[in-house]
Amino acid sequence: VQLQASGGGLVQAGGSLRLSCAASGSIFGINDMGWYRQAPGKTRELVATISSDGTTNYADSVKGRFAISRDNAKKTVALQMNSLKPEDTAVYYCAVNYRTGVGVIELTKWGQGTQVTVSS
Repeated sequence: VQLQASGGGLVQAGGSLRLSCAASGSIFGINDMGWYRQAPGKTRELVATISSDGTTNYADSVKGRFAISRDNAKKTVALQMNSLKPEDTAVYYCAVNYRTGVGVIELTKWGQGTQVTVSS
């Protein structure tokens, strides 16, 4: 199973970016999908998650500015980031919880990370 993330870059404060992540490989079913981030010198933190039924969860710091969505048919998850702030600067990682078959233990796969830099 592989995750391919894209969409990071450099943007000015107040700007927008959209991150995308596509899963491929031997996947029977995907449960939660999410985005996490890690700033220099800090631990990785949750940004947003979305369950298989579309229930979303956001970190307080991004509520009202970021929106997570998924396309189950395409096995993709996206993060629309608006009103970006310098403190949003970090490497962003996508993650998916998936199964390779019925009754098989759920696994977690992390993407390779994509850099988001917000200049003031």
